[in-house]
Amino acid sequence: MSIHETLKKSIPDALRAKDEVRLRTLRSLVTALTNEVVAKKRKPDEFLTDEEAVVVIRRAANQRKDAISQFESAHREDLAEPEKAELAIIESYLPARMSREEIASFAQAKLKESGVTSRAEMGKFMGSLMKELRGKADGEDVKAVVDNLLLEQN
Repeated sequence: MSIHETLKKSIPDALRAKDEVRLRTLRSLVTALTNEVVAKKRKPDEFLTDEEAVVVIRRAANQRKDAISQFESAHREDLAEPEKAELAIIESYLPARMSREEIASFAQAKLKESGVTSRAEMGKFMGSLMKELRGKADGEDVKAVVDNLLLEQN
């Protein structure tokens, strides 16, 4: 069963459990997924592939993270708490991300393959690395690891 279908079928369970936060979060995710289906010029009753669904769910997670940081910078913990609860639910539907150690070992192997030695070539290397790690690793983590690897080389 795809992620999209799983989310849609989780709504009745949240209703029965009277879990308002989960219900609100699931409904917003299903709405975002359906909007994406329509934007791709498909019928609204079709489902997204898992790769497409993960992109939409990550977008929703990033929106929650941005909202949390803005609320916290404005000292509005009362508004940040519901966003944190929603973010935890959203992240439970995302595949696990690679750790920095896993990224480092992968990047080291790629670095040896590509022969990149200078910071000038880092952009190209980062692009190829991100293409392979898309959806598996956080871009900020990858950038930090690559920066460390290039610093160690020089």
